[in-house]
Amino acid sequence: MTAMLAARAQKGSNTLQLHKIAVPEPGPGEVLVKVAAAGLAPGMMTLLAQGAFKHLPTTLGHEAAGAVAAVGPDVTGIDVGARVRVHPNLNCRACDPCRTDREMMCRQQAMIGHAAFSDVPMPLYDRYHDGGLAEYVRVPHWLIDQLPDSVSFDVGAKVHDLANAVRALKCAQLPTGATLIVTAATGTMGTATIKLAAHFGVARLILVARSTERLAAVRHLAGGMAVDTVALEQLPDDWGTTQALTGALRALAPQGADAVLDYVPDGPATAQSLAALATGGTLVHMGANRSPLLFPMVAVMVNCWRIVGTRACTRADAQEVLKLLGGGALDVDDLITHRFPLAEAERAVAAMQSRTEPIWMAVVNP
Repeated sequence: MTAMLAARAQKGSNTLQLHKIAVPEPGPGEVLVKVAAAGLAPGMMTLLAQGAFKHLPTTLGHEAAGAVAAVGPDVTGIDVGARVRVHPNLNCRACDPCRTDREMMCRQQAMIGHAAFSDVPMPLYDRYHDGGLAEYVRVPHWLIDQLPDSVSFDVGAKVHDLANAVRALKCAQLPTGATLIVTAATGTMGTATIKLAAHFGVARLILVARSTERLAAVRHLAGGMAVDTVALEQLPDDWGTTQALTGALRALAPQGADAVLDYVPDGPATAQSLAALATGGTLVHMGANRSPLLFPMVAVMVNCWRIVGTRACTRADAQEVLKLLGGGALDVDDLITHRFPLAEAERAVAAMQSRTEPIWMAVVNP
């Protein structure tokens, strides 16, 4: 096969377009993967509109799993036909953050099929900016992870999001028996966190989201864990200025929560959830909320609160997820709520952006 279908972003356009392009050939140290499943992330279209993609045209999609189709010269230990997922993080692998499980802080950090923000030379991103929303993707051999036989390609494509949740849970430094608030709990990151919470000492979840109906639908993901919910649509209309969310959270946990994992992309829910922390509690933010955090720092000081920002996961986080999946300790098949053919990639992205129907995780199957 010399040509393939790919979902591409073009210069001057904020939409995906399907194109026939050449199948890339793996060079020295490279692997060609026949994509069986590619994850969808609506945020990539926002970044495209903001001009964050440094190479256009490009194939989007930073989450991919499939079978090895070919290997380049000097590649050993990876067999053609092997079931794999692609770790999308492109890093120098030599700086202090890369050597201490903080690779998202590398100055060269970028992701295959995604945006890049650094102003330093980025030779890896220059070479591997084309992503997984295609029939094939070419990647460096060191970014290949073997998929356990029991893990589907669809789940393999979403390991990155699961690993993001692992990173957020690690940053929270939770005590055993913790009470954890999760905001935007009915989205991709929220549902991933619900599934993983029990593996990080959580005994009780307080889930925050817009819709009562959608919150009811995710409760079962927590297994036998204690779960309470707060639907923003049930709060007074002026909740954003009256601290009503804080009041609702404090009513459920009068002593405060041990941590908040905040995935809210905008608005006052971040600050109001912070105010619901127990003394010594931690807010971990991974929602890219652009709203200012209007909060008296004396409250942070007096309550000994920690505010931690983190972006992306590390390879160690992803391998931790693979171990849980492969060993049967974690089952996330039910998180994949939507599947689309590659020919409908544009419709799939529109569905993810509109959220008119509940979507936890969505994949494209070329």
